[in-house]
This record gives sequence, C-alpha cells and structure tokens, in this order.
Amino acid sequence: LGEKVFELEKKLAEYVGVKECITCASGTDALQIPLMANDIGPGDIVFTTNFSFFATAEVISLVGATPIFVDVDKDTFNIDCQLLDKKITSILEQKKYIPKAIIAVDLFGQLANYKEIESIAKKFNLLLIEDAAQSFGASYNGKKSCSFGDVAATSFYPAKPLGCYGDGGAIFTNNSELAQKMRSIRVHGEGKDKYDNIRIGLNSRLDTIQAVVLIEKMKIFDNEIKLRNKVADYYNNSLARFVKIPKIVNGNISSWAQYSILVAIKDRDKLIEYLQK
Repeated sequence: LGEKVFELEKKLAEYVGVKECITCASGTDALQIPLMANDIGPGDIVFTTNFSFFATAEVISLVGATPIFVDVDKDTFNIDCQLLDKKITSILEQKKYIPKAIIAVDLFGQLANYKEIESIAKKFNLLLIEDAAQSFGASYNGKKSCSFGDVAATSFYPAKPLGCYGDGGAIFTNNSELAQKMRSIRVHGEGKDKYDNIRIGLNSRLDTIQAVVLIEKMKIFDNEIKLRNKVADYYNNSLARFVKIPKIVNGNISSWAQYSILVAIKDRDKLIEYLQK
C-alpha cells in the first residue's frame, strides 16, 4: 500500500468511470471482500454461472454461503438470464434459504447481459457483483467493464487482459460507504489505525511494485485492446469456414482474454493433435 497503489486506484476508477476503486492482493480476494462487506454467510444463497474459473464459486463457499448454479447462454457462454430468473423464483418458493446476491461472469472477455441481469437483481432485491476478471478493458455501448452492478471485481494476474507481474486485483463501486468497509476488510478489518481492528478482515494489500507495473501498462492498454480485436477479426475471417467462432453481441467490444472455438466432437481430438504439431 505504497503511494503508487493509491495513484493506481485513482487511475483505475477514472478509466472505468466509477467513484471508488479498492486494490487488493488477487482477483479472488476482489470477489470475496464484497461478500464479506455485505455480511453474506451461512444460510444465504448466491446465484452464479456454472461455467467459470473455480474462484467465482469458491468465494461463496469461503464465506459460508451456498452457491446456486445457473446454466449459460449457448452463444456467449455468459449466464442465461431467463434461467436465472426462473432459478431465483424457484428458490424463493422453497423458502429454505435466503437469496442475497448474484455473481455474473464476463467470460472470455465479453460482458454479460447486464441490462437484463441488473433488472433481475432489482426485481428480487439482490446484490449484483460483476466478476470482470476476464473482461477488464471491454465495454458495452461505451460503458466500461467494472462499471456494472453494485460492485465489480477484476484480476491483474499476468494472463489477464491487464496483467501485473504477480498477483493482484481490484474492486469497483459507486457506493462510498461500502468502499470504506471494503478498505477496512482489505487490511485485517482495520479502523483508525492498523492495530484498531473493528471487524474480521483479510491480509490483501496490493504490492507497490505491482502498482508501478500496472500504471505503466495502462498507458498502452487501450491500444492493446484495439490490437487484440484486430487479431480476433483476423481469426474470425480465417476460421469461420472450419469451426464455430465466438459470437460478440452487438454493442460489445471484447477484451479477448481468450479466443475460444467450438468443433464437432468427431473432429476434436484430430484438431488438437494437428495444433500440437
């Protein structure tokens, strides 16, 4: 938490277009801290996609809540909004658990359908967390990744669109009161000073050296997103005859964390063998 960390937080908040940015030690912590700050725990339900990296569901279990999985849209691989609505309704009818939140994931670099998801979250009065670990730099109609929902989380792991030289993450929100609570959780639940511990927290400070790396990489990041999309366009034009290429929804600009293709089962092993050669 050196001076450059706070400089980075300011730059990230301005880039995304939100009031508050709280850096932390990893993308996983960036997902767990908002759950802790909203007192989500045993007896609570968090709805999320069934197709994501393990951390998305792991943090729900780490706070003692129960993850409920919702299947994905067959074209975008992001959470299916119709199924999400049905699943929440079904859980409410059972009256066994208390639905508290939704964690939507922006898989492979494309934003989930937040127009629909935000409407569903509002309908059922649920906290909405955007898991933007794979989508930093993406946008929908000019609105940037990490600006959707009540709070957003991203990762700066080296393989991510904006990567540092180790582990790192960040949380984004327009809720200043929530931001202050999350800053406390980031450092062992500190109050007025490091030895005034007013709540249970984590040891999740971002290293200053990672902040320095990210500040420099942000200078060329927008151009990198353009270049990634140029490469993706080339793949699309060249591969469309042979495989099912990714579908990007109108208005979306993907950050292309991955370029993922679909092939027929009968061709799969043959293609893997060919690519390995």
